[in-house]
Amino acid sequence: MSTGHWGVAGAVALLLTASSAAAGHVNVIRVAGTINPASSSYIQKSIERSEADGAAALLLELDTPGGLVSSTKDIIQAILNADVAVVVYVSPQGAWAGSAGTFITISGHVAAMAPGTSIGAAHPVGVGTPGGGGEREKEGAGQDVAAEKAENLLVAFIESIATERERNVEWAAKAVRESVAITADEALKLNVIDLVAQNRGELMTAIDGRTVKVAGVQQALAVRDAELRIVEMSMIERFLHVLASPDVAVLLLMAGLLGLYLEFSNPGLILPGVAGAACLILGLIALQILPFSWLGLILFMAGIGLLIAELFVGAYGVLFALGIGCMLVGGVMIFDVPEVSGIAVSFWSVLVPAVTGVALFGALVVFGLGRTMGRPQTAGTAELVGLVGRTEEPLTPEGRVFVRGEYWSARADEPVSAGDRIEVVAVEGMRLRVRKASERA
Repeated sequence: MSTGHWGVAGAVALLLTASSAAAGHVNVIRVAGTINPASSSYIQKSIERSEADGAAALLLELDTPGGLVSSTKDIIQAILNADVAVVVYVSPQGAWAGSAGTFITISGHVAAMAPGTSIGAAHPVGVGTPGGGGEREKEGAGQDVAAEKAENLLVAFIESIATERERNVEWAAKAVRESVAITADEALKLNVIDLVAQNRGELMTAIDGRTVKVAGVQQALAVRDAELRIVEMSMIERFLHVLASPDVAVLLLMAGLLGLYLEFSNPGLILPGVAGAACLILGLIALQILPFSWLGLILFMAGIGLLIAELFVGAYGVLFALGIGCMLVGGVMIFDVPEVSGIAVSFWSVLVPAVTGVALFGALVVFGLGRTMGRPQTAGTAELVGLVGRTEEPLTPEGRVFVRGEYWSARADEPVSAGDRIEVVAVEGMRLRVRKASERA
């Protein structure tokens, strides 16, 4: 090979090496579920890691119905102040960036969505119905002021984010005030997002070379041939992320109380008591992560208490029906607070089946108790009445008899000879009252 050929080959090799080095890598994280302290910590640590290891960008794949306002605020602060470009990608198809997810998507240096996804409905839960403070029905002046303040703060917050990222400020405000939601294609037309991409590969190709402002400095993304490195949640973050779900919290509380009830009603079983205590502790931890309404929690607990009371009082189903109603209403209200955005207990898929299960359990217990009370007594001295035995010595009028494998002192109203068959008619302390048994007995 000639020297010229070697020179060309060397130049090509240098170009390939330079291109590979320039491509670097892109860290990829995925958040599916509610936005809570665990997912917030995961995103913030991933941003710090991407800054430290020189990643070309951080790709955040998002699918969320909403979450805590405080956690959302922490995430957005981390994204806006990041020294690495954060690409927020709502995926896969069918995913949504609801409520808190709308804020996070708009805050990304690049905002993208997969076909068939949606974004919006960012009105906070517990603040009231859309349409402005003057048009809402007000339950109380204090509550209305707090609701209006929360709504106005969130509107100002999302407007500032949209302004910083040069996205549709007017639509962003409507997403909070009027809870509007749109598809990926509509979001692209309205300048809510930057592009629609089918998958990661298409997304990386589309944004390669795009100029974004990172930490106040314009820089071009070089991600076309970048290595995609998956950054997983830590075990603790994964555990807390699962725990910080309203559905999980309610189920844990119900399981905990039922376990303790079984243990108290059947002392010595141990397993139901231990499992119930563990579930109750985990449920209380979940309530420490998720802001909750005391009124909703009290109603929910009162409902379970009424179900248990029905088992002991026997109120012909009145307490049972009230308990079911309190559990359903309390379960709906328990996370109905302004600090939570877009998340609540799933009524039909979680709350109703869980309450139905508890109701069936209570009905089975009541049915079992009813059958037990209807049976003749099979233990204790009272069950001796009606049994037939024999005399061990003459009863004149007292003596010893043999009944149910035991020797008893007995008394008869009329003399009975030794060896005769006798029937127990009453138990008087430690002595039996008997009579001569009939042939039929």
